[in-house]
Amino acid sequence: MFEGNLATVLERVGDDALVLDVGGWGKPLRRADWVLDRMPYETRGLYGFDGEEPERFDAATWVQRDICDREPWPFADDQFDFVVCSHTLEDVRDPIGVCQELARVARAGYLEVPSRLEEQSYGVQGPWVGWGHHPWLVELLPDDAGLEFTFKHHVMHGRASDHFPAGFHAALAPEEKVTWLFWEGGFEAREQVFVEPAELDAFLADFVAAELEQRGGSAGGGRRRRFGVRGRTA
Repeated sequence: MFEGNLATVLERVGDDALVLDVGGWGKPLRRADWVLDRMPYETRGLYGFDGEEPERFDAATWVQRDICDREPWPFADDQFDFVVCSHTLEDVRDPIGVCQELARVARAGYLEVPSRLEEQSYGVQGPWVGWGHHPWLVELLPDDAGLEFTFKHHVMHGRASDHFPAGFHAALAPEEKVTWLFWEGGFEAREQVFVEPAELDAFLADFVAAELEQRGGSAGGGRRRRFGVRGRTA
C-alpha cells in the first residue's frame, strides 16, 4: 500500500471496525481482522507488512481460496465495515467479479493499483514494459466513480509510441506510481474493450504523448500532470 495513504486507512477504521484484506498475502494489513487470499497463512509477508501494530488476523481468520472462482465469498452482505484490496486487481483474471464481491461484503473500502504511468513505462521490472505478470491497465472512472480495466495488449512492448522510455519510471514520485480509490456504499467496475485497432492505438499512444508533453518532452523534466495521484476520498 502507498505509504501516504496507510495512515488515512487506519484513521478510517476505528478499533471496533471489522476489516477485511483481500489479496493481502504478499504484504498483509496488520489491522485486518480477516484476510482472503489463495496463498496459505504460513507463507504470508513475502514483501513485509502494512502497519506496525500486532496482527489482528490469525490462522483461523485467514481464508485461503481463489477469489475469482465465481462462487460468492464466504461472507455475508455488508459483513465488514471496511475492506482493503491493494495491488491485487491488476493481477487477477476476473477483476470485475472481484470488485462486485468487494462491494457486496463491505460498506466502505480502499482500492489501490499501479498507475498507467508505471504500467506503460519501459524497464520497471526488466527489458519490457510495465510488470510482466499484470494483464490489466487500470484507471479511475469519471468523477472517481470506480475503476475501468483495459487488457494490457502486447503491442505496446514493441512500439515506442505506446510506452514511456527507459528512465521515465525512475523519475516518478511514489504517489505517481499508483492509483487509488476510497469508496463508501459501493463503486463501479467495468472493462473497456477496443474492437478497432485504431482505437486501441490511440488509447495507448495518446496517453504517453500527452504526459511527455506535460513534462517538456523528456523522461524526467517539465511539469507533471499527476495521473497517479487522483483518487476519491469519500
